[in-house]
Amino acid sequence: MKTHYNHNIDTNISITYVVANKKITLVAALGVTIGISIFIFMNSLGSGFVKKSNKTIFNNTPHIRVYKDDEISKSIITPKDSNSLVLISNPTVIPKSEQIVNPERIITLLRAQPEVTYVTPEIAVKVFYNSGMSQVSGDASGLEIAEASKMFNIKPSMIQGRMEDIETHSNGILLGVGIASKINAKTGDNISITSSKNITKVMKVVGIFKTNSSIVDKTKSYIGINAAQQLLGENANYITNIDVNVQDFNKAADYSAKFSALTNYKAEDWKAANSDQLNGFKMRGIIIFAMSLSILLVAGFGTYNILNMTITHRINDIAILKAMGFKGWDVIKIFVLQGTLIGLMGIAVGLLIGGVMVYFASKIYMGPDQGYFPIVLDYMVFINASLFGLVVCFFASYLPARKAANVDPVSILRK
Repeated sequence: MKTHYNHNIDTNISITYVVANKKITLVAALGVTIGISIFIFMNSLGSGFVKKSNKTIFNNTPHIRVYKDDEISKSIITPKDSNSLVLISNPTVIPKSEQIVNPERIITLLRAQPEVTYVTPEIAVKVFYNSGMSQVSGDASGLEIAEASKMFNIKPSMIQGRMEDIETHSNGILLGVGIASKINAKTGDNISITSSKNITKVMKVVGIFKTNSSIVDKTKSYIGINAAQQLLGENANYITNIDVNVQDFNKAADYSAKFSALTNYKAEDWKAANSDQLNGFKMRGIIIFAMSLSILLVAGFGTYNILNMTITHRINDIAILKAMGFKGWDVIKIFVLQGTLIGLMGIAVGLLIGGVMVYFASKIYMGPDQGYFPIVLDYMVFINASLFGLVVCFFASYLPARKAANVDPVSILRK
């Protein structure tokens, strides 16, 4: 009963300190509010960058790509025993065909895997898009358009023409909007493209797409597999890549080892294919998180200073409480509860302001190449902000509270 009584008194005293010092309370809560709102905005921006980056990557890259890897030449002479010397030759890439043998069998094997969602063959062709006397370099992907559209989200990106017309036009081509602008092409026009094998083919523009990735839109085009084989001067069985999408793209690295053993070909996941780009994204995410956490810690120091000042001003009250029989733990509880109440007020308002900032920022249109501002409302960011805010406020109030708990009431009252 006594413990419950002390608990109520501690709570009442904490609330009294919060209400009695309105200006101090508001200043401390405002610091937490600013820290929480900036934490939410910055980390929502980081989540938006990740989402947009992944979308950009997956507009052009499958989760896993199966292909024939390069082979390196070996030594001319191999040792017969451990005492023999090895003649070392200069290792070079052996020029061999990139063709995948029996691609139909491999596609059937991959489609039978439970974690696989989409599989499509692809032929990558380096090409020049010809416009009068000028040439624009780029990449043409020969593929089965219906399956590839599910994988690369092609159909929703169409701004002119119909994606399905590639299947009815043997020489049909879908151009990125950047290429179409450079060569002044529109749907229904005939253009010529020249492959790396110096084979030129006249193509009919059946559609134009826009991914909001300037790199993709200014270099990429889609053609039928037969057209790609003709541009490379290869037969009807020629396939260079098999693209695979899985249910969970974050587990693509685990599946790639399995698919490599299954097909006896190199299976490269999207993270390995874009490692340099992803490292840059990771570094940016770390910087954003560190900056936002630093601002939150600064807000915590503000709360610490205010509570420390409050304790200094209330030193006589603390001495009286201890003389009345309050323990050190009761004093700690009073000021920790005060700091927590201030923190909760700051966090609540900070969550609201941060959410409003993110919402309005997400409506800012950055232009045709970038689309809308890359920021997303992620509930995990709000949860993390609340948890970090509570932890910072707890320690910001606990440290000065320990100082108050060690006050000697006799020495203070003598003064």
